[in-house]
This record gives sequence, C-alpha cells and structure tokens, in this order.
Amino acid sequence: MELTLLAVMPGLLIWLAILLLPWRPWSTRESLDSESTETLNLSNVTVLIPARDEVETIAQTLTALKEQGEGLNVVLIDDQSTDSTAEKARTVNLNNLQIVSGTSLPEGWSGKLWALEQGRQLVKTSYLLLLDADIVLKPGLIPTLIKKAQRDDIKMLSLMAHLKMESSWEKGLMPAFIFFFKLLYPFHLSNKPSSSIAAAAGGCIMLESNVLEKLGGFNCIKDALIDDCSLAKQVKQDGNKIWMGLTHSAVSIRPYNSLSTIWQMVTRTAYTQLAYSPLLLLVCTLLMIIAFALPIAALLQTQVDLIMIGIVILGIQAVCYLPTLRYYSMNPLYSLSLPFVGTLYLLMTWSSAFHYYFGKGAVWKDRHYN
Repeated sequence: MELTLLAVMPGLLIWLAILLLPWRPWSTRESLDSESTETLNLSNVTVLIPARDEVETIAQTLTALKEQGEGLNVVLIDDQSTDSTAEKARTVNLNNLQIVSGTSLPEGWSGKLWALEQGRQLVKTSYLLLLDADIVLKPGLIPTLIKKAQRDDIKMLSLMAHLKMESSWEKGLMPAFIFFFKLLYPFHLSNKPSSSIAAAAGGCIMLESNVLEKLGGFNCIKDALIDDCSLAKQVKQDGNKIWMGLTHSAVSIRPYNSLSTIWQMVTRTAYTQLAYSPLLLLVCTLLMIIAFALPIAALLQTQVDLIMIGIVILGIQAVCYLPTLRYYSMNPLYSLSLPFVGTLYLLMTWSSAFHYYFGKGAVWKDRHYN
C-alpha cells in the first residue's frame, strides 16, 4: 500500500504546483479583443499572408480585412499553390492587395518562412502583421493591436487565435491544446521582460518592421518548424518587449473535424517541442503518466485513502482547466475528460517521434522537414 501511495503522491504535487504557481499558467487573464469598430488610417501597416492551397479560406480572411481601416496594405504570397488560391483572392477586390507568386523553396528554409521573407522584402511600412490564411479578424482588431503596442512599448504582439470548436473532436481536444500550450509557455512569464520564456502564436503576430529588419528578416529562423516561438525568442533576446494573449477577435476558420486531422496538426511539431530528445520524451511520458494515468488508477483501488487522493487530483485538474473552458464558452463537464485528452496528446507526441525516426519527418502542405 505504501508503494501505491508513493506512486500517486507526485501527481498530487504536480497539480498543486500548477494551481499555486504565482504566474498562474492556467489563467486566461492575458487576453485582448477589439476595443471598438472605429476605422482608422492604417497606411503604416502591411499584412503578410502566406498562402499555400488556401482556396477554401482566403476569401473570408481578406474580406474581413476590409473592415479594419483605411489604407491597409496587404501582401499575399501564393506559395506555389496547386489550387486557385490567387484567383480566389482577386475576387475579393481588396484595396492595396498585392499578390506575389512564391518561388521554389531554397535549401534550409521552411515553406512558411520563405513565403514570409519574400513578402517582407516588399514592405515599406512601420508595422507588420503576420496573418495565417485561415484567420478572420473582427472589426477594429488591428487598431487595437497598434494602440496596445504603442501604449505599452511592445515590439512584438501575438494573439492565440480562437480555434474552431464545433465538431465533437474540436470541442474535446482544442481547448486542451491551448491549455497545454499555456502550461508549456506561460503567457505571464513570456510577457515579463526579465523571463527567458518567449511565446507566440503564428496565426496573428504584430511587430515593428525595423525590429525584424535588425534581426536579418526571417533568415534568423529560416529552418524553424515552431517559427512563432522561435521568432518571439529572437525578438526578446534582442532586448525588445513582447506580449502574448488569448482573443475572441482573431478566429481560425480551419476545421479539424476528425481525430486524424488534429493528430496530423499536433504530430507535425510535438517532438520538435522536445528538441528531438529521447530523454525529454521519456521525461514527458513519465510526467504525463504521473499526472493523468496514476490518478485514474487510484480510483480503481480498494483503499479509501488512495481513492480520495485520486478524486482530489482530478478535482484540482478540473479547477485548473475550467478557466480555459469558460473562456471559450464550453461545457464545464469537459474538465472531466482531461486525463483522456492528456493521454491522447501523449500518444500524438510519441507518433511525432516515430515519424521523425522512422518516417519522412514532419509533413505539412505536402512538404517534408527533418
């Protein structure tokens, strides 16, 4: 019995630590939404949109930019699409839209970053907004980003887009995806200049053009698969203030209607997050088993004290997860699914490692990265 109790106690300590850490990684306090729908002159902003086979989403993304303000510059880099992405973009009739035909991917570059670098070379404005082709911005968000950046002297500002949460798999896994991301990259620490943590979400990033120019453009992270956090790290290490938060005003319209599509999305970079380290993979596995599997196992025991500890751990898990569910207006009962969801994400991480060692590496948009 003592051995069983000792096996369960680390899980209790882990979740108590997450709950009580002063930077509150479970909190949703770091958030930003459009403050008004007032249109402003945005001629000092250029939106860079890398797009590869995005015919299903690009029109909605560009149409939403019409409501941001006057004079907004938009550069769409058609990254060798095999569909009619560029033709669809032209039908929107967006003012100041420039469509660039992307060239072949050079050695050592990831596809998205090479597309962004080609667009960056055309930028003549003070601000850059890096926007994924599936992100729809609500009216007034770009002016809100600029106001916050100027008010707080922030050189790079990033928002975690509101992911689509309509299908059963999306409802079950997407809030947890954001919850785990915040545990891995606590926003409060990332936003703190004295902390070495640097986080960003690549779907919506505002930064000053001269900051990126000083770093050498996207060449400074040209081969990074986790390009958003890599860029945040470079900007922060150069002595600049960064900020990241949640939002309801930047919405991803890309569907993840099945487990397989979410699995592919996660496995693309999961092992990269662990620096391709077998040791870190084993440590991660051990921690996930302690945090999720052993508390469930405790409930199946006959000893009352073990059962009670298991219930307490699951209760703390739920308390930590509820703010994320509440932020996205999800049923609080989803908090009870966290052990199952955590186990799924662990399996995805192992799948990512398997592909790295025995497959063709990471695959995204029909491109392979090792």
